[in-house]
Amino acid sequence: MALTLFNAPQSTCSQRVRFVLAAKRLAFEEHRLDLFAGDQLKPSYLALNPNGVVPTLVHDGAVVIDSSVIMEYLGEVFAEGPRFVPADPVVRARMRSLMRFIDEVPAPAIRVPSYNLAFLPHFQAMSEEAFRAMADSKPLRREFLLAMGRTGFPEAEMTLAVKRLEQTVVRMDEAIAASGGPFLLGRDPSLADISLMPVIVRMDDIRLARLWASRPAVAAWLDAIRAQPAFGPTYYAGSLLTEKYPHLREQLAAC
Repeated sequence: MALTLFNAPQSTCSQRVRFVLAAKRLAFEEHRLDLFAGDQLKPSYLALNPNGVVPTLVHDGAVVIDSSVIMEYLGEVFAEGPRFVPADPVVRARMRSLMRFIDEVPAPAIRVPSYNLAFLPHFQAMSEEAFRAMADSKPLRREFLLAMGRTGFPEAEMTLAVKRLEQTVVRMDEAIAASGGPFLLGRDPSLADISLMPVIVRMDDIRLARLWASRPAVAAWLDAIRAQPAFGPTYYAGSLLTEKYPHLREQLAAC
């Protein structure tokens, strides 16, 4: 059995997959891609993942892409360790509905403040021609990058993103209350929790924890996720934006 993971430390989608691999104690070879250097756009990587994004899993020569698909694949192929998929089909359907919501609402929303706060200086240093060429080379991110431009997302886009993150916190709180917690579907974490984990950790990292200041169940959920043995190996040094970008840490400290 040979597992190889192509990913990036700060990539929220990569963090999902690293958590499952760590929780199931699966040994894997890790290739850390430098996304700003364009590693994900090299022909050798595009041959594996034509979308030019991370993560990509290679298992005994078989290529699996998309973080949600990879997580389910690992659960189906490797029986050892936690499964993260409820046995009850009704609860399992609820999990998948939550995962769909997470992929459509908070996962894209968190990119807006992330790019404005952490990544914008890199894009500002580029020429307009180089920036457009970079955007054109990313099939799944082109429109997103062009909307941001080299001046950042406008205040209206930031406000909308924060509203979507607030909506997510409310949905979390309701799910935890309905299941009895501490996780979204009850006593044990599921793929829905792991899907949401990088968004909430990122929000906490960039000082958006105020969005759940009046919702103790959400704070308790984050504590419960961090207490999982797989959390530490997932968030190794350099996985947080404030660890990678000193200017961001200083900027947030001044707020």
